[in-house]
Amino acid sequence: MLRGGTRAGVVGALVVAGLGSGVAFADGETQTDQLWIQAPYEQSLTVAPDGGTAQYRSLAFGMYHDNDNFTVTDGRLTVDVSGLAGVAEVAWPDNCTPNEAGTVAVCDTGDVPTRSSAQVQLRIRAAAGAAAGAQGAIEYSAEATGGPDGTLVAPQGSAETFATVGSGPDLGLSAAQNVTDVAPGSSLSVPFSVTNTGNETATGFSVKMWATYGLDITTRYPQCTYTGPDGNGDYTPMTSVTCSFDTAVAPGATVELPEPLRLAVTGHALYERFDYEVEPTGAADLDGSDNGRSWQITAHNTADFAVRGTTVSGAAGDTVTTAFRFANRGPAWVGNVSSGDPVAVIDYYLPEGTTATSVPDTCRTAWKQGDDPAIGHYACTLPMWAKPDLKVSFPFRLRIDRVVPDATGHVTARPDFGTSFTFDPRTKNNLAEVTLNPSS
Repeated sequence: MLRGGTRAGVVGALVVAGLGSGVAFADGETQTDQLWIQAPYEQSLTVAPDGGTAQYRSLAFGMYHDNDNFTVTDGRLTVDVSGLAGVAEVAWPDNCTPNEAGTVAVCDTGDVPTRSSAQVQLRIRAAAGAAAGAQGAIEYSAEATGGPDGTLVAPQGSAETFATVGSGPDLGLSAAQNVTDVAPGSSLSVPFSVTNTGNETATGFSVKMWATYGLDITTRYPQCTYTGPDGNGDYTPMTSVTCSFDTAVAPGATVELPEPLRLAVTGHALYERFDYEVEPTGAADLDGSDNGRSWQITAHNTADFAVRGTTVSGAAGDTVTTAFRFANRGPAWVGNVSSGDPVAVIDYYLPEGTTATSVPDTCRTAWKQGDDPAIGHYACTLPMWAKPDLKVSFPFRLRIDRVVPDATGHVTARPDFGTSFTFDPRTKNNLAEVTLNPSS
């Protein structure tokens, strides 16, 4: 989620246990693997109308494992719906074989991936006569062929779904397909439609939107208020919008905004997000999992990150100030709006013969394999975003323990994870030197 702008749960997500996408092991290390079940923790259902039947809803779940060094096949997911008696009824998909009572089924999921994936699509609806507030539980167990011992078994009780019968509106938003290589200066249309899958009319709805710094919301509705873009410290510069529409949304109906919602991709756009969510007016939404969406937009742009060093002189026993500077020369801003990680880390290896006596607040001692223990090493972090023309100075106070002519400290800007900035067209200026007591 966006730091400092969106609330938790902007985009509905399944509750999963032990998410993983493969584990790296050193040569000769004993390898392990673990099977996991992915299933939603909650599932809402609409109460059946008098004399009729409720609408089915889709319930997706599956399994995955941790270590991609193992091939895991023949996934068998056992689903126990006996806890739904009197609350809900299910329709089993073709890859599930239920028992005679129809309360327990073994579902064949085939090969098991190392990323969370839904291999089973169950249909579920409220039972006739089940009142609003009634709740039941679905329990799962799973095993598969593979792993270090030949068989993998999911931890007992690691997944469970609680189905609750309710009555009211249930609004959901259409999803946008993420786009890449978008030209700065272009315009995008947001596929914004609201559908009510509940059993009661929403008398109106509210909308909230957030656009990161490289996007402009060009459509302006009189029902909305707009703030930003701004940003301080760890908070992402963004435009925030709050709207209230009095359009009624009947059960089964789909409505759109008064006019198409359009975004402008600015000249400083790069890695952008547009988040939007909807809530019914004056009522609780039955299922919030589809009330919010996040649209990832990547522009075809670059940002030139650069560092500069300094040259100073001093005698043995002196304390001198050495500084290096970081700059984003643009044209794009860069923001880690999803992870919140620093936009850059700067490694500073001190000139030989010196000790740091005063260090910037955003710098800490560091160590990498191969470091000379006699040379001080610090890692300095930037905020999670860097606008074009940002300049940051990192002053270090160094005590000269012994004079070494042409003692050179090395400065390197790098990502928090990885070795290079993929968006940077000039990587040579990611390196700089701090020279102490130059000989000429």
